[in-house]
Amino acid sequence: MAFLGVEQSLTGRAWIGPDIETDRAAETLAQATQLPRPVCQILARMGVAPDAADAYLSPTLRDLMPDPRSMRDMEKAATRLLAAVKDRQRIAIFADYDVDGGSSAALLVTWFRAMGAVATLYVPDRIDEGYGPNDAAMSQLAAAHDLIVCVDCGTLSHGPIAAATGADVIVLDHHLGAETLPDALAVVNPNRQDEDGALAHLCAAAVVFLALVEAGRQLREAGAKRPDLMAMLDLVGLATVADVAPLTGVNRAFVRQGLKVMARRDRAGLVALADIAGLDTAPTPYHLGYLLGPRINAGGRIGQADLGARLLATTDPHEAAAIAERLNTLNTERREIEASVRADAIAQCETRGTDGALAWAAGPGWHPGVVGIVASRLKEVTNRPSIVIGIEDGIGKGSGRSVSGIDLGAPIQRLAAEGLLIKGGGHKMAAGLTVEADKIEAAMARLDALLAKQGADALGPADLRLDGALMPAAATVELLTQIDAAGPFGAGAPAPRYAFAAMRILQARRVGETHLKVTFGEPGGARLDAIAFGAFDGALGPALMDHGGAPFHLAGRLEINAFRGRQSVQLRLEDAARA
Repeated sequence: MAFLGVEQSLTGRAWIGPDIETDRAAETLAQATQLPRPVCQILARMGVAPDAADAYLSPTLRDLMPDPRSMRDMEKAATRLLAAVKDRQRIAIFADYDVDGGSSAALLVTWFRAMGAVATLYVPDRIDEGYGPNDAAMSQLAAAHDLIVCVDCGTLSHGPIAAATGADVIVLDHHLGAETLPDALAVVNPNRQDEDGALAHLCAAAVVFLALVEAGRQLREAGAKRPDLMAMLDLVGLATVADVAPLTGVNRAFVRQGLKVMARRDRAGLVALADIAGLDTAPTPYHLGYLLGPRINAGGRIGQADLGARLLATTDPHEAAAIAERLNTLNTERREIEASVRADAIAQCETRGTDGALAWAAGPGWHPGVVGIVASRLKEVTNRPSIVIGIEDGIGKGSGRSVSGIDLGAPIQRLAAEGLLIKGGGHKMAAGLTVEADKIEAAMARLDALLAKQGADALGPADLRLDGALMPAAATVELLTQIDAAGPFGAGAPAPRYAFAAMRILQARRVGETHLKVTFGEPGGARLDAIAFGAFDGALGPALMDHGGAPFHLAGRLEINAFRGRQSVQLRLEDAARA
């Protein structure tokens, strides 16, 4: 049954509340823990038992840290890193060009620096070289280095790693592995075929961090001085959020501790980027994913590929400020390019129809640096796995994003094995591919069929899932502080959403071109402010602006709004329905 009877909201969605089992579990938690009911609803949704509530609300690395040696090749990899330092060997880091790759590279650069070693940083150009190691780059690096560490890439790079003649290669990655591994000294990857999947939720930076933890263990056993790894958790937290890794298990502790480290403002690059992005409060997962992450990514998308990694690794405030300024400018340019491609892709997809298992679009000249972002937008619009491909000189380079419960990475790998793609890989929620232009139609038809077997063609519009209903008087700063303890929220642990039933719109005004600000409540009673971004892009804005005094059910996420030193609660309004 639809929550509050809302079967079709102003945005076309059904509202789904907690099921009976979750409600019962929340009641049990409330009785056993004396925590507020809204907090217990979150814990029940996440499957937390009453005796585990305290530990869940205070996640610690001590309790959640896995044994690094539980991953294959880990001990061998860490031993080789230490040998390179001890023997003063020449070290190169080959990194992917996104936030996860940049954070992974910066972790290693920082660690090697603390150990008295200098590492060469190499980040491939997205357009000229594409994702991951290539023969020419690896051959050139091997000629000048004794050790090459590939981070956030390399698991499928059999040829390029073979081309690294004369150098040892270590792979620290998290992308889905094939049946065979490249001939590297060590391939540390929780998504290897021969791993048990217990750590499959880690991003590459987390894998790198665990490698450094193992190196620290070996240093401790040898009685040697060790770098401060806890101070590096800002990079792990940043990468975990930006790479949309699920915030479960140790990832919760990585992000929670990483945000604390970041709030100290010790890393020159993140300080410069936060300042230029106008971040004037303690960072949250939202800031990492939507303010800092896109700016770090901008260099790899449309500019100089190594800017993000250099920003995160530098200790020079002046260099950090200059790189942050450049990335901010590139991010503005990226948004303009993205808007153009997004409009064309959505129009093409609507013409093709969205009844199948896959939403896809391809076009000549579409910048390869924005196809991943546009695929995310297409996924949000269609609630389907989505692929967007830019075509240049007869070759299409594309990126895909999936929806919860549908594995995109494995079918993409299968298409590559079947010869429909030049190459392709990724993980469940995101993948990349290269395809000949004249094979795009056939490849997408085959991918559609594979995704249909997983049930992707049966997905309807994304329902709005709610954790319950609140009255405005209950939405206090104190309650939100307690709710935040159940976080951090993000992929795999969505932020709670609440409905406010039969509210009167007391004030409504347009903000900018598309946003709406409202105050709602009951005359003479408690009231609450709300902001609805992009409300006038659909029916939400006009309906609430012209409310005519009618009551509305309102739904969204609560957040603390800080202004001039004062804190208040605000609703991030996502949907509404006539009461």
